[in-house]
Amino acid sequence: MKFSSIKKIHQGAYITRYNIHYKTENGTEKCYEMISRNAEIESADELKKNKVDAVVLIMHDAKQEKILLNCEFRMAVNQWVYNFPAGLIDEGESAQVAAARELKEETGLDLESVSEVWKESYSAVGFSNEKVVVLIGTAAGTMKPSDSEFEEIKAGWFTKEEVRALLNTEMFAARTQAYCMLWSKDR
Repeated sequence: MKFSSIKKIHQGAYITRYNIHYKTENGTEKCYEMISRNAEIESADELKKNKVDAVVLIMHDAKQEKILLNCEFRMAVNQWVYNFPAGLIDEGESAQVAAARELKEETGLDLESVSEVWKESYSAVGFSNEKVVVLIGTAAGTMKPSDSEFEEIKAGWFTKEEVRALLNTEMFAARTQAYCMLWSKDR
């Protein structure tokens, strides 16, 4: 594929919709629809942007026996979906500061430690260039409901057996499903 051009189609409050024009190897024109957190993309290089938009938190309890999952009502699919606590990085925040803030906002828990920070990745590469960074660590404290009236979240600690049961009956975000499947099989 060879990039031809990009055109902004719609500017929303949090995302911008673009049409990207490419030419295939045989010369056929292709228009691809995508969304971005970047409201000012004008070139092919800007599609690969360097900025990380959000954090994903994979939190375990101090004994490493349980994993923290959010069951959140996701409006795009009109249903409750299990996923890890996550959120946008505010201007001027580091990933770890954003992680601690998002964890507190969504669950009431405190970020106790970070044992791993994964290399940035794309959250939904099929239709967006949003980048996230995953932090793995431990959380502790008292669970509380989300402090946002716009997020309906039920957070909880789950054992491997409980996670295996949920994986068979409930809807999960893909990244959360993959990690939980591997984690719950690890003995």
